[in-house]
Amino acid sequence: MSFLKNRTVIGVICIVLSLIICFAVTPLFNKGISQKAEIVRVTKDIKIGDEITKDMVQTVEVGGYNLPGDVVKNTETVLGKFASADMVPGDYIISSKIADEPAAENAYLYNLSGEKQAMSVSVKSFATGLSGKLVSGDIVSIIAPDYKKQGATVIPPELQYVEVIAVTAGSGYDANTGEQEDAEEKELPSTVTLLVTPEQSKILAMLEADGNLHISLVYRGSKENAAKFIEAQQAVLTKLYPSAEEESTKQSTEEKQESSESEESTEQTVPSVSANTYTESEAE
Repeated sequence: MSFLKNRTVIGVICIVLSLIICFAVTPLFNKGISQKAEIVRVTKDIKIGDEITKDMVQTVEVGGYNLPGDVVKNTETVLGKFASADMVPGDYIISSKIADEPAAENAYLYNLSGEKQAMSVSVKSFATGLSGKLVSGDIVSIIAPDYKKQGATVIPPELQYVEVIAVTAGSGYDANTGEQEDAEEKELPSTVTLLVTPEQSKILAMLEADGNLHISLVYRGSKENAAKFIEAQQAVLTKLYPSAEEESTKQSTEEKQESSESEESTEQTVPSVSANTYTESEAE
């Protein structure tokens, strides 16, 4: 090791190392930095739960150095997916920010088929909303005090069994979904969102305007048993509000019956007339 004490040797070693760094390591490093990669970038504000469409994103070329491993590089990967986090123009889209289904707190709004509607009613007091104990999937009855200004407290037949799809606090966060876990004190429910038909929504709107309604829990349990209550309610609605198609079929049936009765009456009178004519001819 005595040769390391020679300054000339040390100088030569330093020169060799510097040459290796300059002509080998540095070019490799620069090459890695200069490499380009195509990624998907946001062009419009995207809110959590929004479906991502073509006009919201674009493909751009950027430096490939230090990019996240799960950054999305193909627009086809994100189109039709749902945002699981808020994004602003210029953001890169990574896999954790998109989902096949809408965010949990908005999922029930994406399941509407058009036959039923989501409608919220106010919880005027702690008692009227079942003391904040309602959760999604509950089957409830709507009690109307002084229904239609008639002085009687009733459960309208249209609102005997209604499904709860969300319970929301005044802040806009849905209860029982973990959204308020960070809050020091959880807010009490402010509204209850129900899954209703257009006929039911009209009655709920009237009760909401009057400021008089109470919610009572009927059933909480499996979806299969809850569906039985909804089927029973649908049967009542069908009797109370027959569809236009059913009315048309009923009217058509009645018309056919009247036509048939008219034909039978004509058939009975025609032979009689014919017989009389024949008799008169014979007389002549």
